[in-house]
Amino acid sequence: MLKTAQTRGKVVLFYPPYDGPPLGAPLSLLALAGTLREACFEVVLIDAAIEPHYLDRIAEECVSALCIGISVLTGPMIRGAIVVAQQVKKHTPDVAVVFGGWHPTLCPESTLREPYVDIVVRGQGEVTIVELASALSAKQPLDLIAGISWKRDGRIIQNFDRRVQPIDTFAPPAFDLTDFDAYERETGKRELAYATSVGCPYACNYCTDMVVYKRRFNAYDAEHVVAELTGLVKSYRITHVALLDSNFPVDLRRAMAIAQGIVNSGVKFSWTFQASTDFICRMTQDEVQLLADSGVNYMGFGTESTSKPVLKMMNKRHQRVDEMYETARKTSLSGIRVNFNLILGYPGETEADRLETFRTMSDIRRQFSNVRFSPNIFTPYPGIPIWPQLRELGVIEPKTLEEWETMPLGANLLPWLRGRELTRLNRMLEYFLVLNQPLRPSSGSSRAKRLISSLISNPIRWRLKASLFFFPWELWLSHLSERIVKRRSLVTGAELPAESANAC
Repeated sequence: MLKTAQTRGKVVLFYPPYDGPPLGAPLSLLALAGTLREACFEVVLIDAAIEPHYLDRIAEECVSALCIGISVLTGPMIRGAIVVAQQVKKHTPDVAVVFGGWHPTLCPESTLREPYVDIVVRGQGEVTIVELASALSAKQPLDLIAGISWKRDGRIIQNFDRRVQPIDTFAPPAFDLTDFDAYERETGKRELAYATSVGCPYACNYCTDMVVYKRRFNAYDAEHVVAELTGLVKSYRITHVALLDSNFPVDLRRAMAIAQGIVNSGVKFSWTFQASTDFICRMTQDEVQLLADSGVNYMGFGTESTSKPVLKMMNKRHQRVDEMYETARKTSLSGIRVNFNLILGYPGETEADRLETFRTMSDIRRQFSNVRFSPNIFTPYPGIPIWPQLRELGVIEPKTLEEWETMPLGANLLPWLRGRELTRLNRMLEYFLVLNQPLRPSSGSSRAKRLISSLISNPIRWRLKASLFFFPWELWLSHLSERIVKRRSLVTGAELPAESANAC
């Protein structure tokens, strides 16, 4: 927190509660805090993950605040944002309530229709929040601030978009505002969420990243990443870093330079990232080994399907099945765990497509034990390119914040996936997960688990090949010894709650 004679006013930043364990302080708010402090604003950051009485704290801080900025993702996270916004407008109505993040960026109008939201920051917020706080402090009009939507006399006004700026032109995120001890008490881990880049060059039809960043890869150079990251690890005794990059190895030379720089620094920590299998396949085995030597112990991949027609409908022409095998092979040789994300129920997908994916992925898992899976029902998030097609197929688009709140990752709003079709999909999915889930070691039971696994593996493979799923005795037997993990974080590979809205 900055408290000097030069303080231009206080800005409260709030991260609402969400499902799943926190990876550390929310990087999105730390980035805003960095530019605000550079502009001489006092910043108070409140994260519901470690602040049990966050409503009381917010009420206290907002008494003297210019505004409160709330970061929001689509799904249950909206619930906490609404509660806080309503409280602020009730008790401190002169404090501007500002919503930012992915959901308000993609749905500014429906967000602003709510009486408790005054302003929406769209897209990159580092500069926008400073200009907004400056205008509020000086009681100046908001008309010329690019990248915001706001209300005047009940009418919604959409200011011009703000052009995406290179991330290395901003002040560094305010990592010193993080109470690492509090997060460690919450999770038992000394973790850091960090980003070396934003944006991805691909244009997958189900992805919101391309809508915001327009397929532009926007990154720090390798020297900056190595210096800042190793410095943070040493200063705050970090043991694990989760990269939030959409597709870390887009620039292979840069990715290798970061890995080599970490090795050369002698600073030891584990780190994880998301990627596309095609980028890993372009690496030599020595380069993949360099990643492992630098501390990479996990990678997440949006493989989604092994059906060529489905991949084409997803606009994932860069995704090839042979590269999935090769990625699994290379990472296995280097001792790196991987998670293959799957999307089921995509518009146009048939049962034959699903079975092909289950069979191929099962074969990959049979050959490479480092592979795990995280299957999800296709979720029609706001702003994705195929919404016109979805509307024609009968998908009803939520119109209010409250309606979007009910859409966590994997929520089923698909008219074509109901009744017997959904029941059958869930049955074959459970077979797939039982077949491919690693046994959990525990004293006294590992022998029994191995026995049960050996008894049911071949029958399940037969079922997936023959597409016959009646009388599921294998599932009944497996439930006696093992709990099925249905969803994992693409960022860390950790287990997630069944209805988690946290896509990472």
